[in-house]
Amino acid sequence: MYFCYHSSPLGTLRLAGTDQALHQLFFPNAFAVGEAPDDWTYQEEPFTAARQQLDAYFAGKLKHFELNLAPSGTPFQRDVLKALQQIPYGETRAYSDIATSIARPKAVRAVGAANGRNPIAIIIPCHRVIGRNGSLTGFGGGLKAKQSLLNLEANHC
Repeated sequence: MYFCYHSSPLGTLRLAGTDQALHQLFFPNAFAVGEAPDDWTYQEEPFTAARQQLDAYFAGKLKHFELNLAPSGTPFQRDVLKALQQIPYGETRAYSDIATSIARPKAVRAVGAANGRNPIAIIIPCHRVIGRNGSLTGFGGGLKAKQSLLNLEANHC
């Protein structure tokens, strides 16, 4: 597994993956869950496309990422992550909307938990999921970062 760090308006992001796919993108405060394992290798080359696309996204020039992704998770979690990728740029959905879209309308809390475990933040847009009443809810990067991402997209629709 390779990893690198990338500067963003939200702070330094950590990307991890292989030559074939991106497996993780974590916010700075998520580093507290652990530093990169000793058997990972620091290398920027596998993440050139991801870093370029992130820069374009933060500049308001990219609305859809075109990257090979390999998020970990249970089948249910992966279904939620796929549903998140269907939320259009600049739009939001409620957790109940995601639950309904994966044919599990009563699994709203489980959807929230899966959303919170998204291993590829920003690119799999978990920030686009909000409370049914329009309130911002928990976010791995913090609510300030979530609001920043939503504002960025609203300003470039």
